[in-house]
Amino acid sequence: MEATPVDELQRRCAPLRAAFDRGVLRSAGARKELLRALLAAVERNEAAILEAMRLDMGKPAMEAYIAEVGVVREEIMLALHELEAWMAPERVATPLKLQVSHSAIHRNPLGLVLIIAPWNYPLLLMLAPLTSALAAGNCAVLKPSEDAPHTAALIDRLVREALPSDVVTVVHGHGHAVIPPLIEQVAFDHVYFTGSPAVGGRIAALCAPRHLACTLELGGKSPAIVDPSANLGAAVRRVLWSKLFNAGQTCVSADHALVHADLHDAFLERAVRQLKAFLGDDPQHSPDFARIVNDRRWVALHGLLQHGTIVAGGQHDRADRYIAPTVITDVPLDSPLMREEIFGPVLPVVPWRTKDELVELLRLNPRPLSAYLFARDRKLQRWFTDELPFGGGCINDTMVHFGNAHLPFGGLGPSGQGRCHGAAGFRLFSNPKGVVHANDRFDPPIRYAPYTKGKLRLLRWLFR
Repeated sequence: MEATPVDELQRRCAPLRAAFDRGVLRSAGARKELLRALLAAVERNEAAILEAMRLDMGKPAMEAYIAEVGVVREEIMLALHELEAWMAPERVATPLKLQVSHSAIHRNPLGLVLIIAPWNYPLLLMLAPLTSALAAGNCAVLKPSEDAPHTAALIDRLVREALPSDVVTVVHGHGHAVIPPLIEQVAFDHVYFTGSPAVGGRIAALCAPRHLACTLELGGKSPAIVDPSANLGAAVRRVLWSKLFNAGQTCVSADHALVHADLHDAFLERAVRQLKAFLGDDPQHSPDFARIVNDRRWVALHGLLQHGTIVAGGQHDRADRYIAPTVITDVPLDSPLMREEIFGPVLPVVPWRTKDELVELLRLNPRPLSAYLFARDRKLQRWFTDELPFGGGCINDTMVHFGNAHLPFGGLGPSGQGRCHGAAGFRLFSNPKGVVHANDRFDPPIRYAPYTKGKLRLLRWLFR
């Protein structure tokens, strides 16, 4: 798509603010109408969506459907089903000192929001937050990734086909050229960004002087912990599945495997056999394995292959943007494989013996976006859920928590801030307005001057 001229950005966004001020999305009916239109457009364009993603990064149709079309459909259908309940005022308790009155939280739309999507799941990570923004009654400006150009063009067409131009508009161009002037020129009420921690930090820095709230869905080194009590076959299959899905270019993929020393060799042996079972003798010619998005990312991933001992994979083809699914061990803990998010089909396997050793390994990359535990040990499961800091995750599986729209999704500290999906996404794009509705017929004089010792004694009792 042709880049949107900088001097046109404000002109493109002005009608959205005017439409919001007119209240075009104030009612549940108006919001549902747009959500139904968006759903219909996604369903009508399913074949085109799958083809755009194949062209952008060789994404297999099944992966594109599962993680993009399917999850977006679920998000929209959940919003359609639950919208009235989400919009209803939430009654809360009123303390005795404020009687006679009742209290409620009213969730109102924020106004105009900017949604910035990445290249790895370009449809999902654009339309899922858009669904939440529309359900909450906001107008939106969308900025798709220039690194997935076919999908960006399709999103533009799909949005024009389904939604009024004064409610949602799409802008294009390189992020460093378009996003700063957008945030500087347009009075947004919220910015939603999915991408790398480095770019997320720059987005937050742009928002801070304007007191502009931002949600950052970032990434990090999400560990997969394999305990001796685990079902080893399931652990190997599910960890590798997350590494192969979209060629490992997934923010919730298992970045590395921390495998108990008693299982380490067996894990590697099974991994070699499982890779062959998934993709055959030559994964480069499998129709079920995606490609690295661009040459810059290919070079970065290729450089990681020198750190450690390759147990399986290691083949590469720059012209094809191909990095073979690779399992690697004997990895130095200070190497880039253990210090940087891999974001590709390379799996370091690191052994541990005691829980203290495991904790030290986890502290190398604290507060990841996701974490995974493979264990049947209930005590270890409780430790994982109650004591280990991470955004979200699974016990005895990988990535599937992202596919449950009823669960809030987001990071923690360096892996992000804010929560999306389902009701959490609706709340994210809403202003929770607390209101006390008082009875004007009963007006106790205790709060008014003159202040007396008797009034103070009574207030102390009321504040107990």
